[in-house]
Order: sequence, then C-alpha cells, then structure tokens
Amino acid sequence: MVETGEIVIEQDAGGEVAVPGGIIQNWAGCVFIPGGSLAKTLNLLQDYDRHKDIYPEVIDSRLLSRNGDRMTAYLRLVKKKVLTVVLNTEHEVQVGEIGARRGFIGSRSTRITEVRNAGEPDETQLPSEEDSGFLWRLNAYWRLEETNRGLYVELSTISLSRDIPMGLAWLMKPFVREVPRESLRSTLAATRRAMLP
Repeated sequence: MVETGEIVIEQDAGGEVAVPGGIIQNWAGCVFIPGGSLAKTLNLLQDYDRHKDIYPEVIDSRLLSRNGDRMTAYLRLVKKKVLTVVLNTEHEVQVGEIGARRGFIGSRSTRITEVRNAGEPDETQLPSEEDSGFLWRLNAYWRLEETNRGLYVELSTISLSRDIPMGLAWLMKPFVREVPRESLRSTLAATRRAMLP
C-alpha cells in the first residue's frame, strides 16, 4: 500500500492505556519515498535548525548541542484541534545506522512546557501544575530502510497526556485522542515532501 503513495497509520500494540491521572497513546505510521536516500533523509531529520521550515506543527526549532550521534534539540510546537496549544519542548536524540541501508533515530522529550499567549508581549510559560496537560511526554522512534526502489520510513510515537476530566470531555477528547494520529500523518507527509525531487 505505501508504495502507491498511501501513508499507513495505525494504533500500535497496546493502543491507548489509562494510567493514574493520564493517558498513554502509541501510534505507528509508514511512508514510502520513491528513490529516497537513507543518508539524505537521516541528514534532514537531524537538521533541527530547518525543522520549522519543513514541518507544519513546528513554529521554531534549533539544535542546542551535539556530541557525536547524540543531540539535544528545541522545538516549539503548535497543536490545533478545537483548541490551539503552543508548547516549548526539548528532546534528547540519538541517531544511528545499521549497515549501509538501515538507520534509526530515537527521540525522548526532556521538557514540555505549555505557552500562554504565544508570540504576544505577555507570553508566559506555564508551570506544570497550571498547564492543560495536553502533552506531558513524547517519545518518537524513526526506522528507515533503503531499497533499490526507494526508502521506507516508519515512525512510532508514544505520548502521555492528562486524563480527560468528565465535564471537559467534549472539548478535550478530540485534542487528546485525535491530535497524536494527525501529527504522525503530518510529520510523515512533510518528510516525504521534503525528500522528493
């Protein structure tokens, strides 16, 4: 299916898991890039200074530090679904190659802070006890395999968000339950667009 241009998205093993005060979601998606190169795609995914120009949900980005195959990156994310939420995030990232045709990137959030009035003079980062809890943690795992026809790109995400309070389910449910899937699709589509000639 992916060879025809479809982006395949499904809830990964375990799906959605309720934990005390929160919800863990596990999604996986795959896209095929005809004629895609492992080396070029790995370079793109590590170029955090350009992520704001490639990915629709990233409104600011930069590499904070690098030591060999380990990096720390900053991303300002905007999530829209009924509500709009802006998040300042930092991630520890590890990159690797397995032989000449396979590679991986693992990313683990180390800080996620919700921003109130983003871009305004009174912009404020909310303390964790005052934020909405739409996204508390985010891990992402990229797996790439180059073939003679192109590149298969798989992305799995595991996210933790606050449980949905009874009275706010109508407002928060679309955000908490649908945004992770939509973000995954958007990220894979943008990666393919950036790598096609």
